[in-house]
Amino acid sequence: MADTEASSDREPLRLDYFLKSSGAADTGGQAKVLIQSEQVRVNGEIETRRRRKLVIGDVVEVAGNRFTVDHA
Repeated sequence: MADTEASSDREPLRLDYFLKSSGAADTGGQAKVLIQSEQVRVNGEIETRRRRKLVIGDVVEVAGNRFTVDHA
């Protein structure tokens, strides 16, 4: 039934969690360092907010890798 759950019932996807879940960062602490050291871009713009809310279609770039948000 989780597949039919409305997206408005879920928490928005945070940038720091996305970096960890996508494998761009091994830990939450590493995600924090990457973000705070301006090594992360969201849709081409440097992002320094760990709690930045991501939406489907956002493109996250870190260390030369690109990840597209396909779920929120």
